[in-house]
Amino acid sequence: MDNDDFIVTPKEKSVTITIRVDKAIADKLDSLALQSERSRNELINMALDYALKNVKFMRSTSENKRK
Repeated sequence: MDNDDFIVTPKEKSVTITIRVDKAIADKLDSLALQSERSRNELINMALDYALKNVKFMRSTSENKRK
């Protein structure tokens, strides 16, 4: 490969979804977007990625009491 090559990679696939959030959450996201110079969409993707990587499932409280 030469330094003058024009390299094109596949675009990451994304989908559009619609969600409703409390106004307070939207306001916090907008504030963080301004502070970080990132888009609200980018912050939401970062937060969802973090949550999915760190999610832990727990049994319900009633199931825990039976054990």
